[in-house]
Amino acid sequence: MPKLSDRVGTFTDSVIRRMTRICNKYGAINLSQGFPDWEPPKEMLDSLAKTAYTGPHQYAITFGAKNFRDAVCAKQGKAIGREIDPEKEIVITCGSTESMMCAMMTICNPGDKVMVFSPFYENYGADAILSGASPIYIPLVPPTYDYDIKLIEQGFKDGAKAIVICNPSNPCGKVFKKEELLEICNLAVKYDAYVVTDEVYEHIVFDPYKHVYASGLPGMFDHVITCNSLSKTYSITGWRLGYLIGPEDVVDGARKVHDFLTVGAAAPLQEAATQAFLLPDEYYDELKEKYTHKRNRFLEGLDEAGLKHNVPQGSYFVMVDISNFLELEQFKGWSDLEFCEWVIKNIGVAAVPGSSFFREPINNLIRFHFARSDEVLEEAIRRLKKMAQLVK
Repeated sequence: MPKLSDRVGTFTDSVIRRMTRICNKYGAINLSQGFPDWEPPKEMLDSLAKTAYTGPHQYAITFGAKNFRDAVCAKQGKAIGREIDPEKEIVITCGSTESMMCAMMTICNPGDKVMVFSPFYENYGADAILSGASPIYIPLVPPTYDYDIKLIEQGFKDGAKAIVICNPSNPCGKVFKKEELLEICNLAVKYDAYVVTDEVYEHIVFDPYKHVYASGLPGMFDHVITCNSLSKTYSITGWRLGYLIGPEDVVDGARKVHDFLTVGAAAPLQEAATQAFLLPDEYYDELKEKYTHKRNRFLEGLDEAGLKHNVPQGSYFVMVDISNFLELEQFKGWSDLEFCEWVIKNIGVAAVPGSSFFREPINNLIRFHFARSDEVLEEAIRRLKKMAQLVK
């Protein structure tokens, strides 16, 4: 048989999605793959029902239907304090997954370097590799997930074309402060590079932390490429609607990449989702309150179960330290993946092994998410309490 490309041998399938398949096999509670289990806003569902009969059902403009682009630009322009041109500074994509891929393929040549924080959302390393670039991993050190700015400057000195920032961060829940973003962005300007941000959890941030848009910092728009989606804010992960916002030359290139990757995002879903941007500010306040409640209750439940964890500043993920379990004779020599599979089969709750997010040899952390109904979270907590008996 002909030999496959070298690149596909340099990364695995998604461990997150793999854990969902194992979870489904054993009927466990899925706290691994992060998607909400409640309905999108009624306004969007009503619009979707209407669109089913009235259309559009054919191709939208390749880089996004005009009314959808206008709506996204109006919302995000208000957020960053700068008007965004819907004709030149945005491309609508099939989720933020595609927008990140478009960004990488637009700015990277084979042999270029891209900095990625570790832990990282697992797509970033693969995206860099698929675009022909080599990732440089910058540690976010547990449990506080701070970084060393000297390592970032060294990465730029070594020729990094860009740095990827997930803010708030998946998997660790770090929210980057304004001062942190400024020092990183200033280095990008100094070394004539890009900051590529993934901001899908922009509205899931817990007090006293605030989300700061890197593209809205003074003089930074031309050096920032923003990747985002509607998936998490409006509970429509299956609609696969995202966007890339950036300077005109970057967007012009990204539109070409997008055209030949997917042609365009689903026209009827763009039409229906336009209603999202008509929702009042109270919607976002209520979303924050909902997730704050769920975070607080789930962390209380982890405490009740005797599970050590970080306190996420944003997103709906929490990292749990399983070191005390791995010291038990029963689990001696186990990997975090083997432990997660055991938890699914014996406890009935699915997590993601932390090693899939770290470049460093981390084997003692697993990731849960709490985007579940109160009833499901309470049942998950009840099951997780069984684990406390193992280490007493």
